[in-house]
Amino acid sequence: MHYKSKHHGFSLVELSIVLVILGLLTGGILTGQSLIRAAELRGIVADHQKIIAAIKTFQGKYFALPGDMNNATAFWGAAKSGGGCDTTTAGTGTQTCNGDGNGTIANPAGAGQYGEIYTFWQHLANAGLLEGSYTGMAGPSSSQESLIGTNVPKGRVSDTYWFTSSCCSGGGTSFYQPNGYGHNLRYFGSNWGKPLTPEEAWNTDQKIDDGRPAYGKAVAGVWQNCTTATAWNQLDVSYNLTSKDQNCNLFFPNAF
Repeated sequence: MHYKSKHHGFSLVELSIVLVILGLLTGGILTGQSLIRAAELRGIVADHQKIIAAIKTFQGKYFALPGDMNNATAFWGAAKSGGGCDTTTAGTGTQTCNGDGNGTIANPAGAGQYGEIYTFWQHLANAGLLEGSYTGMAGPSSSQESLIGTNVPKGRVSDTYWFTSSCCSGGGTSFYQPNGYGHNLRYFGSNWGKPLTPEEAWNTDQKIDDGRPAYGKAVAGVWQNCTTATAWNQLDVSYNLTSKDQNCNLFFPNAF
């Protein structure tokens, strides 16, 4: 007597249906990731505008730059008697230190110390113009150690942050920005990293400015691989749009 086997393979139709479903799922995931990334990149532009507006509002209210403000402790309390910025003892709540009022944003004297590049964000938050709470102090390893969400604000793209400084008065052969950087904002990846592809940097630059990496309101923060330059002092170059690697961060010179 012969018995029919109860075991059988998938038919071609069944296999086709499975493959179609897998394709749709994969396509949906990739599309979702692309949409999330696009939203994050738009967030760079939105955050840039929000920070600039916050700085201008601060200046209009307190007649000083955040961080450089020499009477900040009168509003928010002193982390050290006298309000000096040489303390390594963190304040509580809004307690901060005064800037020197000289019109520039200065670095801390050392690791773990207060400094204007970090009280900059603390003062903006204390004034209610920036979300978050910031220590006003450099990280424990160096005078410019930025700790995302602790002493600098977090960016929209994963592991990114905003930074500020007063830097560089040079010209076209000394710096990428012909008029220098002045009071600038910078958008970095973690540990001064490069979070953007050249196309993403170009896209952001185009939304804020002119899409040229060496000129205007937005410039490439690194030169090699991010742009088509073959020498550091070449300015009439473009973003290296053929590269898909994350080789770029952005500077916003003379931002305020």
